[in-house]
Amino acid sequence: MASIKIPVAKKEPKELVKHNDVRIDNYYWLNNREDKEVTTYLEEENTYYNTLTAHTKDFQDALFSEMKARIKEDDASVPYKLNGYWYGTRYQIGKEYPIYSRRKGEETAPEEILFDCNELAKGNDYFNLSGVAISPNNNLAAYGVDTVSRREYTIRIKNFETGQIYDDVIENTTGSSVWAADNKTLFYTKKDSVTLRSDKIYKHKLGTPTTEDELVYHEEDETFNTYIYKTKSKKFIVIGSSSTLTSEYRFIETDKPDSEFKIFSPRERGLEYSIAHYGNQFFILTNKDKAFNFKLMRCSDTATTSNLWEEFIPHRADVLLEDLDIFKDYYILSERENGLNNIKIVRWDTNEAYYLPFENETYTAYVGTNPDFDTSILRYGYNSLTTPSSVIDFNMDTKSKEIKKEQEVLGGVFNKENYKSKRIWATARDGVKVPMSIVYHKDTKLDGTSPVLQYAYGSYGYTIDPYFSTVRLSLLDRGFIYAITHIRGGEYLGRKWYEDGKLLKKTNTFTDFVDCSKYLIDTKYTSKEHLYASGGSAGGLLMGAIINMAPELYNGIIASVPFVDVVTTMLDDSIPLTTGEYDEWGNPNDKEYYEYMKSYSPYDNVVAQDYPTMLVTTGLHDSQVQYWEPAKWVAKLRELKTDTNLLFLDTNMDAGHGGASGRFEALKEVAKEYAFLIDLEGKISK
Repeated sequence: MASIKIPVAKKEPKELVKHNDVRIDNYYWLNNREDKEVTTYLEEENTYYNTLTAHTKDFQDALFSEMKARIKEDDASVPYKLNGYWYGTRYQIGKEYPIYSRRKGEETAPEEILFDCNELAKGNDYFNLSGVAISPNNNLAAYGVDTVSRREYTIRIKNFETGQIYDDVIENTTGSSVWAADNKTLFYTKKDSVTLRSDKIYKHKLGTPTTEDELVYHEEDETFNTYIYKTKSKKFIVIGSSSTLTSEYRFIETDKPDSEFKIFSPRERGLEYSIAHYGNQFFILTNKDKAFNFKLMRCSDTATTSNLWEEFIPHRADVLLEDLDIFKDYYILSERENGLNNIKIVRWDTNEAYYLPFENETYTAYVGTNPDFDTSILRYGYNSLTTPSSVIDFNMDTKSKEIKKEQEVLGGVFNKENYKSKRIWATARDGVKVPMSIVYHKDTKLDGTSPVLQYAYGSYGYTIDPYFSTVRLSLLDRGFIYAITHIRGGEYLGRKWYEDGKLLKKTNTFTDFVDCSKYLIDTKYTSKEHLYASGGSAGGLLMGAIINMAPELYNGIIASVPFVDVVTTMLDDSIPLTTGEYDEWGNPNDKEYYEYMKSYSPYDNVVAQDYPTMLVTTGLHDSQVQYWEPAKWVAKLRELKTDTNLLFLDTNMDAGHGGASGRFEALKEVAKEYAFLIDLEGKISK
């Protein structure tokens, strides 16, 4: 292993005072990506990382090739039907980006290429096309492009008949837009240029200067974001506003784009709802009247305030009602019971109902893309920790199904019978049972000698379902056990599971993870010498918290784009996402929340103790978690840690929160992480 001087960030003490409490931040100066001294330091960290991992470079390349070889390069999506056309995406061998196309009338009709992202991406280190919106007459498409990875999209408009890209250029948007019925009025969402909060809805008339676009809605509450969409019935255009705990909608008829948006039901703090239209009614998925797992209500589409809603499907304490999909003859309920996905199909006319059958405890099932209203075909997806994903068309009339696509795992060596999965339950320190979904090769020993990679997220009610990964096989085939830890803060066990892992109960998220780690050790799945943990973004906060709490449990940690400077970030309302996060983390302008955040904030709680070997990754242009959070954290860890374990900061100087944009470029980042783990296991040659 090469020898190189460990990077040392200079210390410039800065006093941060709140509630008469003084925090000293020695590395606050890193908060300026335009400062040459900052980028020089980041480059020094990159050089340090690249030098000390140079011996793994050939292995990283081999891992990349191995992962890439399992993926079908000329893959294609299953086309979906919309307004008389079949839309899909496909890839070409050797190309990084998708080609968007459609076929008129039949799936076998001649292909019309809409966008070749390989051509559009030329000259850019990062490229993402998003939010393709087809006009009702099928001739035009509005689409968003991001070439920086800050999730700021420029909307352009293409004419499919002529191939012309119109002069209309709409900047600083979310990328998504909605056409009115006249094929010339386009509604879109603008972002605040500083905070990147989605705060304004504009109306654009085709061919007019964007400077003349009309502001139709401004969300002035800084804790809310706004967005716009069209109901599946195509009758209404809807503006949504939402915070973590509260929702509100406005709507107009699609064929009356110049009318004034009408409030569906005024916001009430703590009242969450979403709406779907069918016939002459709206159906409302809501937590009204303390329905914490949500229930379904309905109302007329002419009288919509919450006092007029009537119950359609009651609240159930043991079943989380996650979503509603509406068809002409059926409606579909996506439910979660005891952590498992259920899909329920119900006829409108007879109320005949049944569930799609799923078998094991480590699967993921979900309703897929179903934009066609007048059809008896439900498209859904299924995969498990050991079963590649399938796209299935289910005939709700005949109850027959057609597998439209099974994910191919190339290379000729994959056999799902070689892998085992199960769900296990650990007991947290407060007596609560916490589930984990684990997968491993059948030859892997469960005697305490095998390495485990324990992964979790645990925030925003976002659930990490057990899912199949061809990439993960590179770990499983080398004897790793992979454990998805369903900690509080997600919604795996219902809405209460989320509520018990946020705000003043946030530390449950961290202690759940640590207690699951101890369980994996105590039950001989692994040992402290072979346990690794990984998480990104809010999951990176989790990584920072657990190594402060129980560093002795882990041999290595991967923290990707980690949110680790919680107090400082949440006190800075100019940073993207901050004000909208108060309902998740609390508002530190309130002393109670300030003190609670400070008690777990990873950056504020770094102390002089031994820490595991760590790989920390970030992107210079990240808009979600600013690069300086992990940079400051690593600098402080270097200053205080008492061990000689390696600590790496790898900054992608071109990318943002999602990392590299190319289909296969992203695999190189995974190969870096896997090489880091496998090297710690001493298996780099295998």
